[in-house]
Amino acid sequence: MTTTTDKTGKIAMVTGGSAGIGLASARALAEQGYTVIITGRNGERLKSALAEMPAGKVHAIAADVTDPAAVDRLFSEVEQRFGRLDVLFNNAGMNVKPDSVEDITFEDWQTILQTNVTGVFLCLQAAVRLMKKQTPRGGRIINNGSVSASVPRYFAVPYTATKHAVTGITKAASLDCREFDIAVCQIDIGNAATKMTTRMGTTGALQADGSVKQEPTMDVENVAATICYMAGLPLEANPLFLTVLATKMPFSGRG
Repeated sequence: MTTTTDKTGKIAMVTGGSAGIGLASARALAEQGYTVIITGRNGERLKSALAEMPAGKVHAIAADVTDPAAVDRLFSEVEQRFGRLDVLFNNAGMNVKPDSVEDITFEDWQTILQTNVTGVFLCLQAAVRLMKKQTPRGGRIINNGSVSASVPRYFAVPYTATKHAVTGITKAASLDCREFDIAVCQIDIGNAATKMTTRMGTTGALQADGSVKQEPTMDVENVAATICYMAGLPLEANPLFLTVLATKMPFSGRG
């Protein structure tokens, strides 16, 4: 099966689009011809991100994905300005500082749940509402999961819990939405080189045997290329779960 490389006329949205995986993916989608909307809480970061994008192909709309009213306004503006939405990369997410389970604060627990689970749900819900009524109807929603949904790290109960929740959302929504020509899928990413993973290549990461070791990473552009592949598939095909990771990272067989 092949994908077409010119997506002129297609509309894509990337949440958490001002940095890291979101920024790289938005740029790659724009280079393939999509009109791309990037969103995030920080308006100044969004403005800076636009400077790195193909001119005229990317638009920024500030929104807090944990706020139902803000999400409603975001998707209403997308509908009014662009008429439809073909692809949502549900990418916005965060982590909290590593800590043993007994020392995790309730505030950290609530914060990460709000962003990684509630934010994913609210954006998916709004996208489904729009994709069901637009003509032609349908579209693709790509949730950003994690290899942590399969194999957790030490001191990461909140993050691991949220990524398991995203997997559940993906499975259930893919079933609920398929009759409306909406393909819901998930990308699970391991050790893409971003600010979040800098310590893996410098100070190292705690391993399953209790040691601390530096870990290989991969260029974030590999993730962006994978997002473009998933987005470009016809809606009759759904890569329900796709894992892309640094080849030499300790994951398969725990290294």
